[in-house]
Amino acid sequence: MKLSQFFLSTTKEAPSEAEIVSHQLMMRAGMLKKLGAGIYSWMPLGVRVLRKVENIIREEMDRAGAIELLMPVIQPAELWQESGRWDTMGPEMMRIKDRHDRDFIVQPTSEEVITDIARQELRSWRQLPRNFYHIQTKFRDERRPRFGVMRSREFIMKDAYSFDVDEAAMDLSYGKMYDAYCAIFNRLGLQYRAVAADSGKIGGAKTQEFQVLAESGEDVIAYAPDSDYAANLELAEALAPSTPRAAPSKALELVHTPGQKTCEDVSNFLKLPMTQQLKAMMYMSDAGFVLCMLRADHMVNEVKLSKLKELANYRPATADEIQEYLGVEPGYCGPVPRHGKAHPGKVIVIADRTAAAMSDFVCGANESGYHVSGANWGRDCAEPDVVADIRNVVEGDASPDGKGVLKLRRGIEVGHVFALGTKYSDALKANYLAADQSEKVMWMGCYGIGVTRVVAAAIEQNNDERGIVWPEAMAPFTVAIAALGYDRSAEVKAAADKLYAELRAAGVDVALDDRGERPGVMFAELELIGIPHRITVGDRGLKEGVVEYQARRETAAIKIALADAVAHVRGVLKS
Repeated sequence: MKLSQFFLSTTKEAPSEAEIVSHQLMMRAGMLKKLGAGIYSWMPLGVRVLRKVENIIREEMDRAGAIELLMPVIQPAELWQESGRWDTMGPEMMRIKDRHDRDFIVQPTSEEVITDIARQELRSWRQLPRNFYHIQTKFRDERRPRFGVMRSREFIMKDAYSFDVDEAAMDLSYGKMYDAYCAIFNRLGLQYRAVAADSGKIGGAKTQEFQVLAESGEDVIAYAPDSDYAANLELAEALAPSTPRAAPSKALELVHTPGQKTCEDVSNFLKLPMTQQLKAMMYMSDAGFVLCMLRADHMVNEVKLSKLKELANYRPATADEIQEYLGVEPGYCGPVPRHGKAHPGKVIVIADRTAAAMSDFVCGANESGYHVSGANWGRDCAEPDVVADIRNVVEGDASPDGKGVLKLRRGIEVGHVFALGTKYSDALKANYLAADQSEKVMWMGCYGIGVTRVVAAAIEQNNDERGIVWPEAMAPFTVAIAALGYDRSAEVKAAADKLYAELRAAGVDVALDDRGERPGVMFAELELIGIPHRITVGDRGLKEGVVEYQARRETAAIKIALADAVAHVRGVLKS
């Protein structure tokens, strides 16, 4: 592609609303143009990157045996009502009406539509297994779209759906898709980890996220450097301490702590580390009033809470409810009954594993302005009703697989695989006729890749002070020829045109900058848009029979003979 015939629209400054690197660089490189909140036009440069990502995805999906189709963006409400998600999906699902006042949605995902296709088309066990995929626009009405296409309202996604005869066959399909995803992200040149995750609103018994490692990521993943263990922070298990609880060694003491309502305040006031304190979290659930106790420096994990039957449909307790059940204002709550008497109301006490293993701890005294020190389970208060993992892991925690300790890194979720089971096939009655002529329900898997998010995540992971540094497989062009004085020098024009033709004939995706721009402007633009390899052709070098080659990640160019330029580039690309 000659850049004089292409469309580049670069700028020196990013808009003030662009908070993260990928958003800033995509806007500066002219890959995106904002149309509205969370809605962007993809400009020619960005589309070239998108298509390269899509092509790799298609090749690996096809290789894994998936079959491409295309499902509509607008879907009738009846399918979503049939699955039950019409009522359970929140305001992020865009609901619309047609001229006949019929309800439709702008699809956020396609489980209902693909299951409807399967129940109509896949009637016999002989037609299974089957895997369908498409690459299509999605829409989710984010409350606060931000970070460019990282969390936009409209985005492009590849979603695939497998249909199998039973759970074992579903697991085989899941494994094929997992392997295909690894192949995709390896080919894209991304540093990533596959992590155990929570299935969320999609559902399913087994699920893994593919996280691109980047400090700007919204997710936190826990991993063990000495093993393959990795999990989203929501799911990473915090093991119980390896040593048993120590016997009490201190007497219970009521301590006046006026105005000290936070763990930090109490720690500073008593000059004790927070690792010796317990903090209280109060909730109302279907089971009643629940008091959760954690070590003061730990953070509660709400996903883990939601999986406990004692916290079904939980919400934070109000100040009035806390007063009713504990008889005290927030900030002074704890498991030790006030003055040794029972709590005013029935209280379910849940202790985190670490909290349950503590002795001689500090906690709220259930009396305003007071805490107790030297408190112990079983002596000063009843043993917890439930001991469970309800906290986020921290660096240094033991790895759940027994191999070393955990570290934390930020990541950007770009892919997700789910073993759905029969959630949707049951709801939509997607059955097939088995070999024994009985009717059975299909088992499903669901596999998504955020195509537009992959592009942004790659930039978050690959950039420098000069701009984007594309992994080669994703770059809009693989090689750029910077022709200095193309519009003024016949020698430069002839040499650049010949080199351009030879590289194209060799199958190299090459861009010839024939716009006649000043060298500084030309180099700055080519570095900003991140082309991995650059060959500079100029009068001075041609007099010596050489051109300059520079890889995007390098800070200096090297001279190579003009006659060897094509062979040199092919060698670099092959390596």
